Amino acid sequence: MADYTEWTNLIWTKLDRWLQAAIKMLPNLAVAVIVFILFFLLAKLVRRFVYKLSCRLSHKAAISNLLSSVVYFIIFMIGLFTALEVLKLDKAVSSLLAGAGIIGLALGFAFQDLTANFISGIYITFRKPFDVGDIIETNGFTGNVEKIQFRSTIMRTQDGLHIIVPNKDIFQKPIINHSLSTERKIQLTLLIPYAKEPALVLNDLTRTLTDSVADLSQEPDIFFENIEGANLKVTITLWISNNNLDAYNKARHEMIRKVLDTLREQKILP
Repeated sequence: MADYTEWTNLIWTKLDRWLQAAIKMLPNLAVAVIVFILFFLLAKLVRRFVYKLSCRLSHKAAISNLLSSVVYFIIFMIGLFTALEVLKLDKAVSSLLAGAGIIGLALGFAFQDLTANFISGIYITFRKPFDVGDIIETNGFTGNVEKIQFRSTIMRTQDGLHIIVPNKDIFQKPIINHSLSTERKIQLTLLIPYAKEPALVLNDLTRTLTDSVADLSQEPDIFFENIEGANLKVTITLWISNNNLDAYNKARHEMIRKVLDTLREQKILP
């Protein structure tokens, strides 16, 4: 029973010391919280200011995002370490950081994807394989680039979906930037029987497509490509002004519709 009482007194004594220490730390804790909040708000304010300023100077949203994020991170970390210094924990944190080689190595493996995305984001920002507003195709997605961030690029598909693609995946895989091309090709292949006067059909197709398909950059190219049994294989090629993805899809739709109409008029299709 004496041992139990002794252990109980020891525990209560320890708890009492911790409570007194916590009470003594309350003013410092309050100051540290205020300092951290002020630095956090300052970081957001400065990030907004740097973003607007860099937009005026560079006119590149990606670079503006990068610079403003770097400034935000620096001010945030200054605020964090200042708050720790108020709590007199800065030396303890420094000691932990100095002796955390193994932990740092483990964290390096754990966050290697994050680091790779960050480095890839810097590369994309300054090498500029694409820019905000471009139509790109990568990793199985096609859409307009809406934002280039440190870790990822945000695309908006034609369906209105927002796709977040890690920058590492964009860096490591092929990118098709449709906005770099002034023209885009649409191609269609069909079979025309010998008995239906193929040359006349080709003339009708050329005239119809030239008159009806919008955004044509040049006249349609229609050629006999091969002989297949009792049919001639015909290839139709259109070059469309690459204004946007909707214009391309509409032109392709109109091309197919007009080809079908012409084939029906020539009694090739029922």
